[in-house]
Amino acid sequence: MPRRTQQERRDQAAAALLEAAAELVVEEGVRAVTLARVGERAGYSRGLVTHHFGGKQALLEQLARTTQTGFVPGLDTVAPGLDRLLRLIDGYLARLNEPDVLSRAFLVLWAESMTAPELAPIFRERDHAFRADLREEIAAGIADGTIRPDIDPEQTAVAIVGQLRGIALQNLLDPAAVNPAQLCHCTADGWRRMLQS
Repeated sequence: MPRRTQQERRDQAAAALLEAAAELVVEEGVRAVTLARVGERAGYSRGLVTHHFGGKQALLEQLARTTQTGFVPGLDTVAPGLDRLLRLIDGYLARLNEPDVLSRAFLVLWAESMTAPELAPIFRERDHAFRADLREEIAAGIADGTIRPDIDPEQTAVAIVGQLRGIALQNLLDPAAVNPAQLCHCTADGWRRMLQS
């Protein structure tokens, strides 16, 4: 087995630290996240957490970004517009069937950002980016004629984010009450009927 490079060891340590932070968030909330506890849980020192992230705020920012990267795989193989928008909606809800600790941590942090001043800017930025992606898909669908021209991309993006985040939070709080597999079909189908030309 070849020896790992220094970069591979750094990447592995960073991933382990983010995973440990996510576990603490899911189990106890953001207030449980300290550099010492993250390092201890990941099997490293607090100093390594500081070396990788600088501080708690930077760690939480990286955690928020990491949890949303590639959340719905395969989108880059679909042309922009209605089909890609619906695949994004469907894929977002499908991920709720197999929630990993990073996804659950994102939702807990997102909910806590309403009352935690250190989190609010991070999640405003993440929601802004999500809405911007959705607006681009809607605008592309209007341009190619698959989405009605009277649809307001900005307000529609707000509504989609609200619906998806709301379903995800309900699933986190009461998984027995939410069936993501069934919701995938009816949610995407509902948006198709509402948006289609």
